[in-house]
Amino acid sequence: MKKIYILTAILFFTVTLAFSQTQYEVYNDPKNGEKTLKGILSRSVIENDTSFKWYEENRKIYAPNEGATAALKNNRDSIELIVFMGTWCEDSHFVIPRLFSLVDKAGFPNEKITLIGADRNKKTLSHLAEALNVKNVPTIIVMKDGKEMGRVIEYGKSGEFDKELGNIITGKL
Repeated sequence: MKKIYILTAILFFTVTLAFSQTQYEVYNDPKNGEKTLKGILSRSVIENDTSFKWYEENRKIYAPNEGATAALKNNRDSIELIVFMGTWCEDSHFVIPRLFSLVDKAGFPNEKITLIGADRNKKTLSHLAEALNVKNVPTIIVMKDGKEMGRVIEYGKSGEFDKELGNIITGKL
């Protein structure tokens, strides 16, 4: 029960932050000097920043999984996604653009997606990654009624993050 309250509080906090001013830090990655974002992000920040060329390149070459598309479409009013990523992370470069192609095809509302940037140590502003026990990025957490239904970590157990996401939403996993 305590975990439900914590998750609800975190969701409330992230939604509140999303409607306030910029809630992320910009810094140069110490490993390669590339621009990195940490904190609550918006999709448009990633899409419109020319530093993140990987976004559009990886979005173009993806055909959304039909089962995952149907699951998101059929449940768009009852679930939310909390997505942790690293702008420095190659796995995030692969998954995040495809995730947004998938949600677009499903007509899933952007306001039901909270996108959170983490640093190389998987730390976020306000300790959100620690509160939700996120150890790897990307991690997509499916929430329903303030409770976690499941999560897809990196590419998923089968290497098909989208299929696994659909299975979590439909209860097949």
